[in-house]
Amino acid sequence: MSTLLSRVALVVRDYDEAIAWFTGKLGFSLLEDTPQGDKRWVVVAPPGGSCALLLARAANPLQAGFIGHQAGGRVWLFLESDDFHTDYQRMLAAGVHFCESPRHEDYGWVVVFEDLYGNRWDLLQRLPPASSGQ
Repeated sequence: MSTLLSRVALVVRDYDEAIAWFTGKLGFSLLEDTPQGDKRWVVVAPPGGSCALLLARAANPLQAGFIGHQAGGRVWLFLESDDFHTDYQRMLAAGVHFCESPRHEDYGWVVVFEDLYGNRWDLLQRLPPASSGQ
């Protein structure tokens, strides 16, 4: 048996503003936008990604209170790149808000950015695992 994580729900204020931000600023593709009565099934994903975001419009004041705070201020999503510096420069030019300068860690390159609502993400490029020499 095989399973995979296919969607992560992101609570948003407005479908169209979220679609515009993720497609315009991050270069995600709009995979689906299907009306479902007074709501929509909206899915966006990075190119080549195996997991997508389900953009879920807040349906009540309680849900609206979580917009931008889905992880309590922690980084909660990780956008992995195979060309960190190019992606960083492209996102910077598109107006993405970065919380810090890129830094090199033992595991690779990383920088924290915020989405249009203030949720924190890591853009990262991991280094290949070190050989054990055996």
